Amino acid sequence: MSVKAKVRKSGRTEQLEVSFEAEVPKARKPRPKQARGQARELARPKKGVSHPPPGEGRSAADMAARQRDISVSEFFAKNRHLLGFDNPAKALLTTVREAVDNSLDACEEARILPDLRIEIVSVGEERFRVLVQDNGPGIVRNQVPKIFGQLLYGSKFHTLRQSRGQQGIGISAAGMYGMLTSGRPMAIWSRTGGKQPAHYFELRIDTQRNRPEVLVEREVEWDLDHGTKVEITLAGTYKRGRHSVDGYVRQVAIANPHARIVYLAPPTGEAPAESVVFERVAHELPAEPREIKPHPYGVELGVLMKMLKSTTSRTLRQLLTSEFSRVSPRSADDIVALAGLEPDVRSSRLSLADTERLHKAMNDVKLLAPPTNCIVPIGAELLERALQQELDAEFYAVVSRSPTVYRGNPFLIEAGIAWGGDLPAEEPFTLYRYANRVPLLYQQSACAITKAVIGTDWKNYSVSQARGAFPTGPAILLVHIASAWVPFTSESKEAIAGYPEIQKEIRLALQECGRRLALHIRRTRREHEEGKKKSYIQRYIPHIGIALQQILKLSDPDRERTVATLTDVLERSRAGVGGEK
Repeated sequence: MSVKAKVRKSGRTEQLEVSFEAEVPKARKPRPKQARGQARELARPKKGVSHPPPGEGRSAADMAARQRDISVSEFFAKNRHLLGFDNPAKALLTTVREAVDNSLDACEEARILPDLRIEIVSVGEERFRVLVQDNGPGIVRNQVPKIFGQLLYGSKFHTLRQSRGQQGIGISAAGMYGMLTSGRPMAIWSRTGGKQPAHYFELRIDTQRNRPEVLVEREVEWDLDHGTKVEITLAGTYKRGRHSVDGYVRQVAIANPHARIVYLAPPTGEAPAESVVFERVAHELPAEPREIKPHPYGVELGVLMKMLKSTTSRTLRQLLTSEFSRVSPRSADDIVALAGLEPDVRSSRLSLADTERLHKAMNDVKLLAPPTNCIVPIGAELLERALQQELDAEFYAVVSRSPTVYRGNPFLIEAGIAWGGDLPAEEPFTLYRYANRVPLLYQQSACAITKAVIGTDWKNYSVSQARGAFPTGPAILLVHIASAWVPFTSESKEAIAGYPEIQKEIRLALQECGRRLALHIRRTRREHEEGKKKSYIQRYIPHIGIALQQILKLSDPDRERTVATLTDVLERSRAGVGGEK
């Protein structure tokens, strides 16, 4: 590049003009054979694609010809990290989690005490076969391909009640990941009753069409009267520890005390294969959550517009009372009047401005909170028993809060703490996070539960805590949110969104646990101090008695009576001081 400068005078002023000129290198002439080859390559038409001449942009027609639909399966196949398959160790855990969630939900819906078998078998270097079997109701034969071979197919997305699965993605996404990484299809066994035949399937997902491809289907002999078994081969990494499948299964047993789980882990290094049985603590199923209608406070404008167009209700008043929860005829009249509408107007004829006024009125009129029978807590008593069975600690405290609401969705918070025993004393608290009884093992720092734990002042409860950090001590802290719609931060369902109502309830539950823990810690410290004082009395009073005997020339019986009297006086005075505290 060359620079040229010139000074131009204009009256009394001088202007400096600077110009830049780029030096373009001379193009080297191609050899004759190379030039002919390049010309043929440029002239060859590409199949299905229109290429513009060199130096020209694409036309609108060219760009339109390149556009096509993308199926949800194809999208998630390229973006599998959104579903929790972003590294081999996490992919193995996510696969087990999705299968276990489906099994537990199926058993509870059929009112069957869950009996699960989880097995992980190493079939090569960083390749595993995951098998999850349950004693649930089984799956109807023609539904098996759709449930396991089609994303966004399920029965829970359009219902408002507590369940582990919500989106109809999990188990089919696990099968798709297994197919992508191992080339092997999913295998499914299912039977709906003792008199019905068992069916065996091998299938995979056609990602371009989001449709199942059934490769094998036949009737087989199976020893279970009813249930389902899923087998997925995938690339993964198995390791032991809290963030592994081992830790996940242990946490599942705590949050589901009515389930019996048999877990077979593969060998690692010098450690042999391990079989662990988590026996059920409770022999009764949790109450069945009931489906509820949407609450006006939780309905967004776009959803309301869709409801107005698709409703079978003849009038606006009828729609409000029949398709929303907690809207009585009187409340419906109040909403319609506040919106400046007629109660007998047809819902489908409302304009956008009318709908906006209606939406605002629905949120301004005071209504009862939605019913809470759509959520079922674990229960303080059962949760404490489960903690006692799985954790060796000296103190347990569990709190189950009353249900409340965020954005019209009912939710409930439970919290528990296990303190002391064999737990490490100089390390930060171990946090177990749950959503609808499902352990959350990843994205801890992004979760509202974690933020509530850090934001609680644990020093008020005799626990050391650095600024902006977890409290330190021999403790495992458990927080569970149960809701008809859990607000996860992503499709992988690993962290809870920080709605103010949710964070407030978590903080109140933690504070109640903290108060109970503080009473235990102070009592333990007081008993320790009293034990030290008692040991001092027992150690030094006999020596005082000997000294008094020598000074006062006491006999041995007098010395013993003096020692007994001194001991009694000191014990009563110590007890009096302790009682005052």
